[in-house]
Amino acid sequence: MSPVIVTLLVLLGVGLLLALWLMYIYNGLVVAGNRFKNAFAQIDVQLKRRYDLIPNLVEAVKGYIAHERETLDAVIKARNSAMAAEQKVAANPSDPAAMREFNQAEAQLGGILGRLFALSEAYPDLKANQNMLALQEELSSTENKIAFARQAFNDAATDYNIRREVFPAVKVAGMFGFKEAALLETAETERAAPKVAFQ
Repeated sequence: MSPVIVTLLVLLGVGLLLALWLMYIYNGLVVAGNRFKNAFAQIDVQLKRRYDLIPNLVEAVKGYIAHERETLDAVIKARNSAMAAEQKVAANPSDPAAMREFNQAEAQLGGILGRLFALSEAYPDLKANQNMLALQEELSSTENKIAFARQAFNDAATDYNIRREVFPAVKVAGMFGFKEAALLETAETERAAPKVAFQ
């Protein structure tokens, strides 16, 4: 065999190995990206459930605290805002601006729901209402599911980010436009330690 043919075969072999290596890295990034998008889809299911419960909660409360119309309107407004932000981020979970807007809307909704529950504590008849108790239990269960799904999303997004940031995958990620995944943040209201007062 002539040296030219041997050289061509070696170059072809090296080129084939390089192509397989790039394909392996690219496919790993695609798999990790799909995992974090799927993880957000799991959050999406629970959020929709919560968004559907909120109008029922407002209706249950409305008869007891009708004079607190401002709070009830704020709950519905915060819910609608969170739903709109959730739809944007569900369309593209890797969009940092949409994720930031979503985090802010969820924090606002959590705060106003907390205010509604605190307000309802002042009404003994409302606290004892079976419909209200069932809705609070359902909402609490949903919040727990959201927390677990949020953790799974952040784990999947972190795995994806690590895969795309390590060398040599960072070069492949740059060539093919794999962007960093934004993480879901905990609202300030969830970070604050509850205050306990004994009287």
